[in-house]
Amino acid sequence: MIKRILLMASLVCSLSTLVCCALPALFVSLGAGASLVSLLANVPQLIWFSEHKGLVFGVAGVLLVGNGLIRGKGGRSCPTDPALAVACQQAQRVSGVIFYGSIVVFCFGAFFAFVAPLLFG
Repeated sequence: MIKRILLMASLVCSLSTLVCCALPALFVSLGAGASLVSLLANVPQLIWFSEHKGLVFGVAGVLLVGNGLIRGKGGRSCPTDPALAVACQQAQRVSGVIFYGSIVVFCFGAFFAFVAPLLFG
């Protein structure tokens, strides 16, 4: 149960890094700056993510590292019942996809938050 909570928390935090930095940069680069302004005018709480990007990335990074430690820990085995074994293996594959997808999203957001302003700013 704790693994599932940690996995979902790391995914949500990784997605929040996109809201913080990557999506605004994408909108502006595609010429959709007016859409971004309209979104921020209707949901001004999204600005909090940009104002506190260090905290957002710090929490997301800690959760991803914790999740990676739990995933890397050995001893994961599936039941011997064939139906349960198939479900267990499928859940482990989905968990891996979500975890590695979260890492990709985190790195993408980190690039736009910290590296792109230095390169293009």
